Order: sequence, then structure tokens, then C-alpha cells
Amino acid sequence: MTDHFTIAAIDLGSNSFHCQIARSAGNQFYPLDGLREPVRLGAGLDADKVLSEESQERALQCLARFGERLRGLDRHQVRAIGTNTLRIAKNAPAFLRRARSALGFPIEVVAGREEARLIYVGVAHSLPVTRERRLVIDIGGGSTECIIGTGYKPLQLESLFMGCVSYSLRFFPHGMVTKSNFKAAVLAARAELQPMADQFSSDNWSHAVGASGTVRAIADLLKLLDYSDGTITLPGLERLRHLLMKSGDINLLELPGLRADRRPVLPGGLAILYALFNELAISSLSFAPGAMRQGILYDMLGRFHHQDMRDVTATQFMQRYHVDERQFRRVSQTASALFAQLDYADDNDAQQLLLWATQLHEIGIPVAYSGYHRHSAYIISNADMPGFSKDEQARLASIVLSHRRSLRKTLPAVIDDCDHSIILALRIAVLLQRARRDQRLPIPKIRLQSNCASLQFDAAWLNTNPLTATALREEVKEWQEVGFTLKIPALEHVEFFNDDNGDE
Repeated sequence: MTDHFTIAAIDLGSNSFHCQIARSAGNQFYPLDGLREPVRLGAGLDADKVLSEESQERALQCLARFGERLRGLDRHQVRAIGTNTLRIAKNAPAFLRRARSALGFPIEVVAGREEARLIYVGVAHSLPVTRERRLVIDIGGGSTECIIGTGYKPLQLESLFMGCVSYSLRFFPHGMVTKSNFKAAVLAARAELQPMADQFSSDNWSHAVGASGTVRAIADLLKLLDYSDGTITLPGLERLRHLLMKSGDINLLELPGLRADRRPVLPGGLAILYALFNELAISSLSFAPGAMRQGILYDMLGRFHHQDMRDVTATQFMQRYHVDERQFRRVSQTASALFAQLDYADDNDAQQLLLWATQLHEIGIPVAYSGYHRHSAYIISNADMPGFSKDEQARLASIVLSHRRSLRKTLPAVIDDCDHSIILALRIAVLLQRARRDQRLPIPKIRLQSNCASLQFDAAWLNTNPLTATALREEVKEWQEVGFTLKIPALEHVEFFNDDNGDE
């Protein structure tokens, strides 16, 4: 890919959907177009956390329009990310299948802290570089992200289960604002904030900035109402709070400059911001133009220029869980040599997935060696892994879970043919490198066709390595149990000890 190409980021927020299109230039990008639609997906969640058909249709129609604008771009030039509502909706998987079809591109759902990281990256690039610590706040439709960072590096990340849409629906039905329901909303927000208040209090940062729609709307309102100079302060929030309570109904209040789609979610957003000021001892908050969609674009540029956050995360996990790096390199080299002979060898994404699997397949050993593949898979499934989407974590976990022991228990959940090839290469590599020492190993020729694979070993070598030969024979049985034929012709020429007559 050249240094100059079009990239696009799509933020599927709980309140609005955004599409940012830009042209890359080295490590920078220049905006070309931006689309925004107030889909309010979070408002379509019922009490059982099921998305209504009406909200789904609004979202699908919006994505179809975005898809038209993005038509002609390669899948690697577009990154679409779903946030809180798609994290918690019980029918999100079914909706996402329809959404991907409407958009024409893959859609990832990221964990809350990964959303926070992307927000910080976008905000940090929109502000002057400083060594001072800054607090970044983003009040979204379904969640609120708080980040402390310096320069372009986030240091503390938190995602809280409260947003302007969810709180407006919960505490301010039909736009009614009273002293009692505003107090209830603030208390609920403060309860969410208390567990992380010490880490994020004003003692830990020098200045605070806010990003995205809620903060922008409140900052603009305070300035237009002459409650502040455009910087958000606690006295300004107090005056806006009194104005809303005096009116009693957000729909009857004249609020200059406030968009119609922002009006219904203003009370919830204001209550959350008011709680943040009080709980974290914020004296003033300025608006920053960056947002998650810009963070997505910068993250994409990093991947194009071999500065992928996922690589950093995998390396950090190896260090955190004391992975034997020499063994990782042995397994990685063997698995790569095997995979290079298969149909997906030219798929860069598959190669990268295999590398991460070899890096992380032993991170469960410090938990317990017995069943360590299960511990490894559990960590990958549930840990915060910056750069990875939830789908990527689930896919990687299924590969790691299947790298040893019973395939009958794990492989049926793996539906991607490419992942079957990765698992085959990884299992054989781990088996061959069982001795955990540097040695010259013959890399077998491997051929895969449909549900049948053949491995060409030298029979003489297998005869001098009976432990490996026995393990390979068991491997043939494992694949046979899941309806897959693994042929190793050289095993027919290996002299095994009689299993039933060990004394012979």
C-alpha cells in the first residue's frame, strides 16, 4: 500500500453513528469527508437488553448510506467499531450479521477500555503535545470513558456503565427534570465513579479536557447562555442545572444552539458531567476536538506502518506471564514453516494471527501447567487487550484452546477454515518442539485438501525419535475423532512397542 491512500473510520456509538473519511500521508491524515447520523441505538434497548427492531432498522439504513459512500475501498482501508450498546445487547450477534451486510465491511465490537484507549489517541492528536498529565473524559450514549495520559500515551483507562442516552431514559422520562430525579441521577453516577475516584482525582493530573457530543453541547450552551467563556466550570453547571429544574420539561426550554437530537439526552449527560466534577474534584474542563473516530484512523495508520498496538500487547502479555521466549521462537518458526505450505500462506491477517497464537499459547502456565491451554484461552478471552477487538480475542482464544489435547471438545466451535489450518500448524509445531531445546528438526512437507492433510516425514528420523512418533500417531487419532483425516505415511514404517505386551 502506498503512503497516500484513503482510509475511513466508523464509530457505531450508542447515540450517534459517525463516519470519518481521510487521506493518509505518512503518519498523518487529512480529513476528506465526515458523516453523522443520530441513530440513538442505545434508546432501542429494552429492560431485557434486547435491541428493538425499530432501532435496528434505523441503524441498518444509516449503515447502508455509509456503505454507499465507502464503496470501492478495500476492507483494510475501513475500520468500523461498535461500542457499549453492541457490547451488552443480547441480540447483538444477529444484528451485527445484518449490519455487516448493510455496510459492506467487517464490524468489530471493542471492550470499554479499548474504546477509552482509542478516544485518548484521537484526543491527544488534536491537542498540543505536553509532558503534563491530562484527564480526558468522553460521555457517550451508553458509557463514559475516563483516561489519564501524557503525550500520546494513556496511563490509566476506565470505562463506566453510564451514558447520556441510558441515564436520560432511566431518570428523565419524556424530558421531565425535577430536583429529585436529577439528584438520583447524580448519586447513581457518583456511585459508579467512587471505585476509581482516587486514581482519577485531580491530584493525578494537571488539566482536564472533554471530548465528543455531550461535552461539546454543554460547553456551547454555557457560552451561549453567558454562563462561562466556553470552558466548563462547576458554577456554570450549577446554573444550567437550575435552569433545567426550573423549567421542569426539557422540551419546553429555549436552549440556544442545541441540536434537536441532542435535546432529549441533555439531562442525563449533564447529570453525569456534574457528578464527574464533584467526585473527581474537577475545577474546569475544556473541549477537545478529537474523538474516537480520529483515534481509529491513527490506530489504522500505526498498523499500516508496522506500529500495531496488538503487537505491543502480545509482547507485554509474554512479559507479564513470563513466557519462555526461546520456546516461543522455536514454536513460531516451526509453525510458520508449516503454515507457509498451506492455502492461506499469503494471507497477512492469518500469518499475524498465527504469530500471536505462538506468542500467547503458554501464558496460562503460571496459573497451572495442567490444562494450561484452557488457562491461556481464558486469559485471552477475558483480559483487557489494547488494540484487539472482542471478536479477535475470541478467535485467538479458540485457536490457543485447540493447540493441544482433545480436539473433539474444542474444534467444533472453530468455523473458519483458515483457523483450522492455523490450528493444524500450531499443534504440529508444539508437538515437534516438545523437548524445549534448540535442535535441528526436519520440517515435514504438508499438504491440505478439504478435510484431509498429509505430513511427509522421514521414517528413519521417526524411528530414532519414538516419543515424537508416538505423539504423531495420537495426533492422527485426535483429528480422526473430528472427521478429519491426517495421513502420516512414514508412521507405517515405524516400529512401535506392543501396547498390550509391554514386556515383549
